[in-house]
Amino acid sequence: MDALFGVPMRVGTIRQSEQATTEVVAEPVEEARASVHEQAVAHRDETSGRQGAKRAWRWVAVTSLVTVFRVRMSRGGHVARERLGEQCSGLLVTERSRAYHWYPVRWRQVCWSHVLRDCEARRGRGGASEEIGAPLLGQAPQMLVGWHRVREGTLQRSPFRSSMSPLRREVERLLAVGSQCGVPKTAGTCREMLKRREALWTFVQVEGVEPTNNTAERSIRPGVQWRKGSFGTQREDGSRFVESMLTVVATLKQQ
Repeated sequence: MDALFGVPMRVGTIRQSEQATTEVVAEPVEEARASVHEQAVAHRDETSGRQGAKRAWRWVAVTSLVTVFRVRMSRGGHVARERLGEQCSGLLVTERSRAYHWYPVRWRQVCWSHVLRDCEARRGRGGASEEIGAPLLGQAPQMLVGWHRVREGTLQRSPFRSSMSPLRREVERLLAVGSQCGVPKTAGTCREMLKRREALWTFVQVEGVEPTNNTAERSIRPGVQWRKGSFGTQREDGSRFVESMLTVVATLKQQ
């Protein structure tokens, strides 16, 4: 601070300034957190970081109005429950993280970008795994072209839903075959996806739901950049400052 702005400042002063700033923005940050539970659709993601000598996670929730960050010491389902609240009934767009397995499948959309990466991995394993991964990837162009047309307004949702019915049957048939393919990793992934198959197709039925979680992945990038440009935080109050500042900056940019 002294070299750049001519303002002499010691480490202790920086910490005091961070705490004061966190207190000043506490009310609007809490309002943003509360509003997430009231929105019809929320995109959620997380990225790793450090708090002291331990690994921490920066969670993000993105709605049409706000972007909210939280720093927690776990990536587990109990953190997702704490962030969502027991009364949350909105639709979630997430990756295939186990942290959300407790959430009703009918209120979720699993990110197809992650699904297609899994399919690419299966194809790369060769043999019986490739026989599942390759045809699954082959279904993606039809699905994505149709979705983009719906979003652009050149295709009505009703014919889109009709066109997706045979594609859905084929994808689920391939997953069923893959669950018995004899390749443990591929079979396990296919079985897990079949258990939550309904969450693959929410975007087909519900307006305002996207098939990917790119919204959250884009929004969490400032948290990733902060992590790469620093040594993380040393204490919990430092993490509260980080999550508050990321929330304020991201939400103001969004609005």
